[in-house]
Amino acid sequence: MSAGPTYNEEKGSSLGEPEYGHDPASGGIFSSDYKRHDDLKEMLDSNKDSLKLEAMKRIVAMIARGKNASELFPAVVKNVACKNIEVKKLVYVYLVRYAEEQQDLALLSISTFQRGLKDPNQLIRASALRVLSSIRVTIIVPIMMLAIKEAASDMSPYVRKTAAHAIPKLYSLDQDQKDQLIEVIEKLLADKTTLVAGSVVMAFEEVCPERIDLIHKNYRKLCNLLIDVEEWGQVVIINMLTRYARTQFLNPNHNESLLEDNPDKAFYGSDEEESKQEEMDEAALPKRKPYVMDPDHRLLLRNTKPLLQSRNAAVVMAVAQLYFHLAPKAEVGVIAKALVRLLRSHSEVQFVVLQNVASMSIKRRGMFEPHLKSFYIRSTDPTQIKVLKLEVLTNLASETNISTILREFQTYIKSQDKDFVAATIQAIGRCATNIDEVRDTCLNGLVQLLSNRDVLVVAESVVVIKKLLQMQPSQHSDIIRHMAKLIDNIMVPMARASILWLIGEYCEHVPKIAPDVLRKMAKSFTNEEDIVKLQIINLAAKLYLTNSKQTKLLTQYVLNLAKYDQNYDIRDRARFIRQLIVPTEKSGVLSKYAKKLFLAQKPAPVLESSFKDRDHFQLGSLSHLLNSKAGGYQELPDWPEAAPDPSVRNVEVKDKVPEWTKPSGREKRKEKVEKPFYSDSEGESEPTESADSQSPTASECESLSEIESGCDADSDEETKSDTERKKKKAGKEKSRKREGSEDSGRSEGEEKKVKKQNQEEESGPSSSSSSSSSSSSDSSSDNSSSESESEEDSESDTGKKTRRKSSTTKPPPRALKAKQKEISLLDLDDFGSPSVLQTSPSPNSMSKSLNLDLHGLTLSDTTQPSEVSSPSLGGVKTYELLHRITGEGLSVEYYFNRQPFSPDPAMVSVQMQFTNTSEMEFKNLHISEPKLQAGMRMHGFKEIEVLQPGEVITDTLGIDFCDSTQAANFQLCSQARQFYMSIQPPVGELMMPVFMTENSFRKEQGKLMGMNEINEKLTLPEKCRSDQAIVQRVMSTANLGRVPCGLDNEYRFAARTVSGGALVLIALVTKDGGAAQLTVNCEKMVIGTMMVKDIMQALAP
Repeated sequence: MSAGPTYNEEKGSSLGEPEYGHDPASGGIFSSDYKRHDDLKEMLDSNKDSLKLEAMKRIVAMIARGKNASELFPAVVKNVACKNIEVKKLVYVYLVRYAEEQQDLALLSISTFQRGLKDPNQLIRASALRVLSSIRVTIIVPIMMLAIKEAASDMSPYVRKTAAHAIPKLYSLDQDQKDQLIEVIEKLLADKTTLVAGSVVMAFEEVCPERIDLIHKNYRKLCNLLIDVEEWGQVVIINMLTRYARTQFLNPNHNESLLEDNPDKAFYGSDEEESKQEEMDEAALPKRKPYVMDPDHRLLLRNTKPLLQSRNAAVVMAVAQLYFHLAPKAEVGVIAKALVRLLRSHSEVQFVVLQNVASMSIKRRGMFEPHLKSFYIRSTDPTQIKVLKLEVLTNLASETNISTILREFQTYIKSQDKDFVAATIQAIGRCATNIDEVRDTCLNGLVQLLSNRDVLVVAESVVVIKKLLQMQPSQHSDIIRHMAKLIDNIMVPMARASILWLIGEYCEHVPKIAPDVLRKMAKSFTNEEDIVKLQIINLAAKLYLTNSKQTKLLTQYVLNLAKYDQNYDIRDRARFIRQLIVPTEKSGVLSKYAKKLFLAQKPAPVLESSFKDRDHFQLGSLSHLLNSKAGGYQELPDWPEAAPDPSVRNVEVKDKVPEWTKPSGREKRKEKVEKPFYSDSEGESEPTESADSQSPTASECESLSEIESGCDADSDEETKSDTERKKKKAGKEKSRKREGSEDSGRSEGEEKKVKKQNQEEESGPSSSSSSSSSSSSDSSSDNSSSESESEEDSESDTGKKTRRKSSTTKPPPRALKAKQKEISLLDLDDFGSPSVLQTSPSPNSMSKSLNLDLHGLTLSDTTQPSEVSSPSLGGVKTYELLHRITGEGLSVEYYFNRQPFSPDPAMVSVQMQFTNTSEMEFKNLHISEPKLQAGMRMHGFKEIEVLQPGEVITDTLGIDFCDSTQAANFQLCSQARQFYMSIQPPVGELMMPVFMTENSFRKEQGKLMGMNEINEKLTLPEKCRSDQAIVQRVMSTANLGRVPCGLDNEYRFAARTVSGGALVLIALVTKDGGAAQLTVNCEKMVIGTMMVKDIMQALAP
């Protein structure tokens, strides 16, 4: 702490800068410049090491406190040859700090530094090299190069690490040394110690990032060392391996699933379109090549996954970007939980993480949807964090969660942070743009904000409303009128300009109001802001072209005022418009087209996320944070079309295997173990836990055997098979007990059947192995929030073939066998047990003739439009799920039977009908690979063992759609084929009828007002004006219950959604002349909006 300048100015003294006496570097309260630090210099010149050590401690303390100690450089540098190790260490610490500033003096001691490189103490050797590389003089480049080469071969890993740090310093001083430095980097990359790995990769990134050939033979070693490297080294290595993998491996998401090829497919497509699309998909399926992940690609993903639990936020972020850029879509979801954990950290960390989450959520929305509440905004969050969380919430908005998000936004609008409120209103506008179902609701909510007392809230609402109205201006002329009335109260320039633009653009919708607005604006023209003046001129021009009788004089007055305005933009605009709209002899050709120029149809603005185009930068980088290419940034390479030769990474393995392995018989066994390890890990492609659910010792043993063959994984094969057989029997008994407890209502005959089936499975281990392998893909995909299906399908096919083959030729690894067994037990619970809680007998037990008879009674011929009677008054439509041609003789149809699903009341009951129109039988029909959105569930039907030619079997499937109309995608598998299926429910089938009294109806309707109420006017056709016709059409649209009503012209219906129990109230009031008023009240706004559309369509002519 210093007060020197003030003291010297007042006294004019020759004294130097005064310092307080407690400063360790000063001897008294004041000291002269020429006597400054004299005591330290005397101590450094002393013959006693204890005084030198005390002086150096005080000097280093000065440096640590930010004091300038450069004056002591000559006195300190003399002690570099001191024999006391402690003094020498502190001298080198000082020299590293000031060697670059005092280069001439440092050069005088260069011989001493060179001697320090030979010191027996590793810390002294490292410090000498660090000081030497800090002297930025080109004349000593050869000395530095020689020192680095010697240090790279040093016995101490700490010295080798320091040599790696010195490489970028020398390269920045003299880039001509690049070739020699690359040789040193290549040597250090082969180092097996974790201390050196991070530093040498950093040097590689600085000097020669394009030389990926140096990484080939060290790739597996770096992957296995990664977990033990220090944290900042992990960050550097992970970023480098991300770029390396993008050049050496194929894109795991290249073969997109057939079900995801058309993400923009309409919710309500016709049956013909769906059948055509299915035929095209089936034709395209054989052409696709199955993707098989490179074992080294899997090694990288497996070894980086544990680092998601690191305490260092930078490491977690590095692993997250690696998974986002390299992993299959099915496995990327594992990073979401780790990133959400980082949101509990400091605001600086939150800011960086949210920037990256905002970019990820645009492409992988489903990954963060389960963690939606983690992005809710706290009152203590800084404004920049609030805005980023708003961005993420807007990106995650979908028709299933929009009502929850809008409810949050309503709370945010009441905040005292005006910037945050403005960002919230913009977010509401983006939600309305992206989700058509809530556009009207959002628009009405924003219109209500126009009466807010806060001027900034009103202004921002006006700007957003303007953008929304451009999408449907003809339907909202009343809103434009309402906004025109606010022109006197709103003073924010941008809002006033937006209102004026709207009135001018859609002046034909408000022909009486527009001239009056121009009159008011002409009065206050001189006092307006420039942006408002420009819009007044535009409004005058447009009104002159459409209504010149009323506005001719006003337009001339405004243009005359603008002609002499202080702003040259306004003067130029006025002159230009005058020549354009007022034709004169001097006017050019453009004046003929003035109306087309001013009143041309303008495209509606696209409200997009500001993070949409940031994904071309590598996530977690400074360039991504700034949205601009920063110095030193390296572009993320594109995936190669064909995979480069993977054998380049096997160079060291071939050399080292003969040294460390036993006789060749063991090598063969090891190769057998390794082969199914990789094929299984590729075939399973589990989204979150597949890579780590194997035994860690097995995975370590396998990976080390590739690199150093240093792990002995051999065990007695007979003992292993006996142990596995015992485990298998115990698992079957547990499965039987669980089935018995769950299916208590099952008949004795069925229990015997299950026991017999279990005995058959025990007797045939090969068939059990193949079935469990297929079950593993079921269970893994069932637990995932997957976005990539084609990859999983192809991988599971490959995995099944490999496992089936391995089970007959050789015993599989222990870890894999135990895992397959565990998954098959889960599958027995999910799919093996029959649907015992159904009210009707099991359809599979019916005879062939009885099935055909029932088919004739309940369903019409397939060539005619099929209508099935239901408990409600309306007919229920039957949908074709699989055409007989596409299914090679197997035809599948389904309909929503509007009955409660007995095993789970929260599921929608779907009646499925299987018909064999071919001459061959279909065996083992079951559901596999369900691809469901987050929160959705499926309860499959019992496996159909045999479907004889001409036989018809019906069964019930339960699906929890989570009150959304998103499709449930799955595969129907037979013994030889797989068929892709998709069931998408109409919104009316997501409900179950509710019976209530008239008073209860009114009471509940009163609770669901405001944004939860939708009113529409319609005209009923002649054939749809009778009571019976109205009720039949409404109840055929949705599964509703009729509510009694005392009025003849009013019809009331009530229902609750099956999954969430949200109340849906529908009231239809008819008037004279066929006019009618439809009112829908619903807790979930999206369902209410879709319900209105469907009912209006049903009642339309």
